[in-house]
Amino acid sequence: MTNLGDLEVFAKVVATGSMSHASKLLGFSPAVVSKRIKRLEDRLGTRLLQRTTRQMTLTEAGLGFHDRVVNILAGIEEAEFYISGRTTDLTGALRLSAPTSFGRMHVAPHLKGFMDSNPNVVVQLILNDGFSNLVADGYDLAIRVGELSDSSLIARRLAPVRRILCASPAYLETHGVPQSVEDLESHRCLPAHNGDPWRLVGPGGAIVIRPEASLTTNSSEVVREAAIAGIGIALRSTWDIGAELRAGALVRVLPEIEGSHNITVSAVYPSRHFLPAKVRAFIDYLAGVYGPHPYWEYEAIDLPGNLQPHAAHG
Repeated sequence: MTNLGDLEVFAKVVATGSMSHASKLLGFSPAVVSKRIKRLEDRLGTRLLQRTTRQMTLTEAGLGFHDRVVNILAGIEEAEFYISGRTTDLTGALRLSAPTSFGRMHVAPHLKGFMDSNPNVVVQLILNDGFSNLVADGYDLAIRVGELSDSSLIARRLAPVRRILCASPAYLETHGVPQSVEDLESHRCLPAHNGDPWRLVGPGGAIVIRPEASLTTNSSEVVREAAIAGIGIALRSTWDIGAELRAGALVRVLPEIEGSHNITVSAVYPSRHFLPAKVRAFIDYLAGVYGPHPYWEYEAIDLPGNLQPHAAHG
């Protein structure tokens, strides 16, 4: 019978696309990983991987074998959860990533509730503004804010995202209040940290603006602070500036216009048949915390040009 550990090594090599990367995640040396792959191929009597100096690809036999191995490993994991009772008593490490600002503001403050209910789960929260490779980097799931395009992942929508144009009262007092989209051409409009254009929706339909200003940055938080400091007009999510709207540090500009409605907060995880109970439990927990009308939108009620909580955009 084929060694189960060899199957796990094979699956990790395919997932990462690299023996050296797989060896780091598995805690083995590259030589050991290579040896175990060769042992598996010798046992099966066929080559599973084509290896060159630049890349590694699955052979036709390897592709079919990998599909079946993934299902086998998922079934074993599910069986272990059933026997150990971990479906009700969750244990182990839960490794997740989230965008820096959203993770700090709307994930970290809610960890206590989940951890109190699941004291045997160790949460590893990694904050970064890049899109991590979940499998290669060893994440159980990631929280992402944006439009999802990676079809290799499964996503669950956790909350709608509303984005608005805003500026500080000091900026508007100095530079005036824009009355139309065309007026924005004469204002300091702060570019997004990732260089994306402003994709807006108004009464007349879709609008795309590529803002230019004397400040550019790779940090979303710098854009936020620049708007608060009065440097210019920014397109910001309500989850990011709800408190500033209530405090009057920021006010809404052109309230009839919002950002694209295709942006969401989602939990994404590798596409596989079995989802560990600890991952499912955490996703359910966050979905319950946020709800279809997230709490952060209620921080801006009853303000001039205010936001009103409303049904989630599709």
